[in-house]
Amino acid sequence: MGLPGRKTNGEGTGTPRRSRRTAAGELKRGLILEAARAVFESEGLDGASLRAIAAKAGYTPAALYFHFESKEAIYAEVLQASMARLGAAMTRRAARAKSPAERLRAAAMGFFDFYQKNPRDLDLGFYLFRGGMKPRGLGAERDRALNAALAALLEPIALAAEELGAGRAEAERLMVECFAHAAGLLLLAHTGRIRMFGASAPRLMASYLDEKLERLGTGPAGPA
Repeated sequence: MGLPGRKTNGEGTGTPRRSRRTAAGELKRGLILEAARAVFESEGLDGASLRAIAAKAGYTPAALYFHFESKEAIYAEVLQASMARLGAAMTRRAARAKSPAERLRAAAMGFFDFYQKNPRDLDLGFYLFRGGMKPRGLGAERDRALNAALAALLEPIALAAEELGAGRAEAERLMVECFAHAAGLLLLAHTGRIRMFGASAPRLMASYLDEKLERLGTGPAGPA
């Protein structure tokens, strides 16, 4: 005999069971992504395999296909998570900026500093350079999504430049130049090549931004 108001034929129990299954699925997915990041960091996109990721996560390769359609799909999610951490770091830094010049510097230096402190994340972001200079990607749709996410993270540079009087085309060009300058300095810093010049990558990045801000009609914005 059931208690009043309580179903005993299995009805009404689906939601808790689904919740438990959902939680278990999310946990498994998280473990797979954590294992995949470790394998990608060690082997790169080309060297990694679904079998190696599955073994690292403690599952069978077949279990991975339940959550991800391919190695590239896993890599894209790992990279998206990395970019989310980058975005959070940039947002925290931008919160201290009070003027357009400070916001421009905060965005550019926030991007630079995150990757300076997290070289593995930078390596993940440079997946296009795997295997030499021949361009490759993770599939057209994934590449578009990741490129759009990167552009959104860099957009505050362009917006701040516009506030300082730059036209849209000039502001977008400055955004791309800041990205390229940061990427080049980070590559030199993390490979140790910058030591041959006796230079400091953070100082060079800061000096570059000072020059750009002066061209926009402002003085150095100071640390952000």
